[in-house]
Amino acid sequence: MNAIKDKTVAELVTDNIKNAHVFKKYGIDFCCGGGEKLEVACKRRSVNLEDIERDLLKAYNTGSKEYKYNSWELDFLADHIVNVHHQYVEESIPLLLHYCQRVVRSHAKDRPELIEIDILIHKLADELKSHLRKEELILFPFITKMVNAEKENTRLERPPFGTAGNPVKMMEEEHEIAGDIIRKIADLSDNFTPPQGSCNTFKAFYSKLDEFEKDLYLHIHLENNILFPKAIALEEKVMI
Repeated sequence: MNAIKDKTVAELVTDNIKNAHVFKKYGIDFCCGGGEKLEVACKRRSVNLEDIERDLLKAYNTGSKEYKYNSWELDFLADHIVNVHHQYVEESIPLLLHYCQRVVRSHAKDRPELIEIDILIHKLADELKSHLRKEELILFPFITKMVNAEKENTRLERPPFGTAGNPVKMMEEEHEIAGDIIRKIADLSDNFTPPQGSCNTFKAFYSKLDEFEKDLYLHIHLENNILFPKAIALEEKVMI
């Protein structure tokens, strides 16, 4: 943990996934905005560096129970992302849409921000549906093919999309879009805080949104900061 302030936010989360909870606590983006050095990110968000360093050290002391994603084979990591995070999105989107419909119908007159939240959730659902299919049908199978080529000491022809960097760039841009949408929803909902005296459906809706945000940020982190950079590096070894 030497020179914590000189590491990027993404590097710190890659070192120990529990650091993600620390950054969430202080409002620091660790997925799409993870390229900033910690000291820079703290200054931008007006966060006391000593406070966050203390919490990061606590997270490191209990990090042994967390998955060591950075040590996994790339095909295994890709499968994990599909089976855990893609599956979570597929199961959660219909529930979020259902909750949203009920809450808007009952409370939008008094809480006009719900109208915009409803629009944003539908936009997010459409974005993620297309995004997941691209990863599952194009990018992730190519990553698996590269892993196998390295194990078998063989070389691959260039894929139709030219280089892994092309779909990776597209996926990262779509991550930015999804991240922006969920941040707007968080702002509109006061960080998913239901109004005083809310009904149980309203509470369940915001609780699910909070859970969804946490999963999405981890999902994006695993791809942007571990899977994608390693896939691009691997391509240099196995392509003709």
